[in-house]
Amino acid sequence: MLIIGLGGGTGSGKTTVVQQIVSDFPEGQVAVISQDSYYKDLSHLSREDRTKVNFDHPNAIDFPLLCEHLRELKEGRSILEPIYSFIEHNRTKETRLISPTQVLVVEGILILTDPTIRDLFDIKIFVHADSDERLIRRLKRDIAERGRDLEEVLSRYQTTLKPMHQQFIEPTKEYADIIIPNNRFNTVAVDIVRSIINERIN
Repeated sequence: MLIIGLGGGTGSGKTTVVQQIVSDFPEGQVAVISQDSYYKDLSHLSREDRTKVNFDHPNAIDFPLLCEHLRELKEGRSILEPIYSFIEHNRTKETRLISPTQVLVVEGILILTDPTIRDLFDIKIFVHADSDERLIRRLKRDIAERGRDLEEVLSRYQTTLKPMHQQFIEPTKEYADIIIPNNRFNTVAVDIVRSIINERIN
């Protein structure tokens, strides 16, 4: 199994890049796991207290569980990926079955911050976009898809998202094998990644 770690700031276009990378491969050959599924279970907190959690800090992620799941898949065993609700700020009781595939893409803003997880990646990619573009994308997504209002998104951006990006996410560029500038549709970089995947699995 070839495991690809794909990081980058919020709104950088990671999901788009993942879709571009996997679109050429037959169904069932590539699986995708999102770091967002591995936010820690916060059922012990009230919903109000959950909204105050800093979800842009590495401590918000259940890296031990993610690491365990990646190793299980690498050894040929299926896993049950948690399903997270951004509206409730918590894991749901549901899970998603993921079976071993030839290629596994693991994406998320903090995915390159954990050294144990990084060691499991065969290829490490960082998707870059400028801060203005990332903020605009975050605003559109959180309001349209996650039930946030403008004031909440901007407040979170100023108090946690921006400083956490500067402290934890931007420095992970140094671990990346490939940096993809994603201010525009970058077909060249994506084609290079596809070629590497094809070379590894054939």
